[in-house]
Amino acid sequence: MDRQAPRAETGPQTGRPPVTLAQIARQAGVHVSTVSRALSLDDDVRDGVAAETATLIRGLAEELGYQRDPAGAALRTGRSRMLGVLVPRLTDIVLATIYEGIDAAASAAGYHTVVANTGDDPEMQQRRAHALLARRVDGLVLGDARSDSGLVAELARQRIPLVLVSRRLPGRVSVTTDDVLGGRLAAEHLLGLGHRRVAVVAGEPYASTGVERTQGFLDAFAEAGLPVPKSHVIGSAFDVPGGRAATDHLLGLRPRPTAVFAVNDFAAIGAMAAVRDAGLTVGRDVAVVGYNDVPLAAALPVPLTSVRSPMYRMGEVAATTLVNMLNGKPGRSRRLRPALLARTSTLGDAPPPQPPERPTGPPKPPDTSRTCSLSSVRVVGRGRKVPGGV
Repeated sequence: MDRQAPRAETGPQTGRPPVTLAQIARQAGVHVSTVSRALSLDDDVRDGVAAETATLIRGLAEELGYQRDPAGAALRTGRSRMLGVLVPRLTDIVLATIYEGIDAAASAAGYHTVVANTGDDPEMQQRRAHALLARRVDGLVLGDARSDSGLVAELARQRIPLVLVSRRLPGRVSVTTDDVLGGRLAAEHLLGLGHRRVAVVAGEPYASTGVERTQGFLDAFAEAGLPVPKSHVIGSAFDVPGGRAATDHLLGLRPRPTAVFAVNDFAAIGAMAAVRDAGLTVGRDVAVVGYNDVPLAAALPVPLTSVRSPMYRMGEVAATTLVNMLNGKPGRSRRLRPALLARTSTLGDAPPPQPPERPTGPPKPPDTSRTCSLSSVRVVGRGRKVPGGV
């Protein structure tokens, strides 16, 4: 058989009937069930076919122009090979990066993804979740879990396989950054720079991200004997206007805070704008720390010190966890380790340590970042609603 023959085009657009498993089986001289197993997207099923036979079948399928019928496969197996993903908004670079990780890991496992924006609105979450389930997705990855919503509990009662990503809820399988640790890293950095009067732009109270980052920060200052007053912890939307309004309020306190920790980078950018509006200099008069380390953080006119969260990896692990659950393995929550990158917004004009000079090669520009390892909250600044965030 000539393996170099061009692939035959089939389907409604060509006028040719689609190639069937039975046709491939006849040419390969095997039973149709063997062809079905060899072309399965399930690794365990494929492993039941001898390697030489599987190679022959896949070659014939390619030559004949065989195209998998997702609807038919779903009827036979009870699976659609689709994962549903809910996020507050894909225009947020953090959520978009997490989704890229989800989609890549799902694709590697033989799944497609269907994503929907919810605007972080509980009613929209319900509608979008039900719409995805109506499309017979095999499971859900939720990037918008809220402590004040019953959606996750409802899905659990229906025994829908699901994994939370970015945000946590007690008793549910989730993949997140260790946000308590991330808040501590921000606090330890400011303590190391000598700051004693600090404030927090704490985000939304329904999101575990803001709550846990704030808690880690407050715990570290309390353990240092410098408890942060409640008046210095202000909630806001996870966006630039929210961070700006909250910081404008905080800068009116007397004595004025010398540093502000915002629980995401966009709120931190708003905080920097408020510092500038007050006639002060970021990094010299008021230090600002953000969270997530979005690509924009290092490129700002005043580069932003930020706690880096492994966004893409979070998405990968969340999708892999869900696929494992669909294959009968127990779900296990993961908290990925953050790191702090110190830049001008806290270091001021002091240059960071430079790497040793290399004996050969072109000169390297100086690095502008340094990596450090390791209730009630008033909410201000809500004007026009900007959905979602982390």
